[in-house]
Amino acid sequence: YTLGAAVTGILLSKELPISFILPVVMFAGAIAGALTGIIHTKLKINALLAGILVMTALYSVNLTLLGRSNIPFLNYQTLFSKTILFADPNLNTLWILLLFAALLVLLIGYILKTDFGIAMRATGNSETMIRALGVNTDRMKITGLAIANALTAASGFLMSQFQGFVDINMGIGIVIVGLGSVIIAETLINWLHITSVWLSLFLILSGAILFQLVLAFTLSIGIDANLLKLVTAVFVLLIVSLPRISFIRSYD
Repeated sequence: YTLGAAVTGILLSKELPISFILPVVMFAGAIAGALTGIIHTKLKINALLAGILVMTALYSVNLTLLGRSNIPFLNYQTLFSKTILFADPNLNTLWILLLFAALLVLLIGYILKTDFGIAMRATGNSETMIRALGVNTDRMKITGLAIANALTAASGFLMSQFQGFVDINMGIGIVIVGLGSVIIAETLINWLHITSVWLSLFLILSGAILFQLVLAFTLSIGIDANLLKLVTAVFVLLIVSLPRISFIRSYD
């Protein structure tokens, strides 16, 4: 996430076109994701530890790329200033983000419905079974992490331009936000017994929006902004606990 924002800031400062910056940003994210996958699969390091190691290393990489703790975009032409769909800046930004999200959903949905995507999903559901069918699960993990991190870098690309600057600490807490969004979607998918890939992707997108609405509501009722991370952690804990609480009640 921060790597994507850092690469965006560096390339924007060189006045390179957005059409060139986005692929480079996603490629950088994919490299980081693939590295995590290689550490996990080839060196047999725990997946969580592999992610922490790469994330720690990337902090130094990002700081080296930026050369300082932050870079403002005040004098740079960003995606939102170059692309004019509506005269109202807020409406223009909203539609750009909606179009970007829609394109990503279509792309991910298409990939997941191919033979490759089905094999990747099966690797997540039952690694032993799909390995017995001759699928290289290590390669699937590396590829999946590369794709996921490429998309994460793309979100850093968007967010840095939306807020008008890149900061070395902008990635703090983003894992909780992403985790909360996915867990909300997963809970809804299980409750509604949804099997459609497209509906699942829509619910994941809805979960991300719902999560941000909860945070916005928290601030609107007067909660101290300094407590926002605490509220976020408690909210994610509640969402994670809901399926287990429901199971215990049904068992009793």
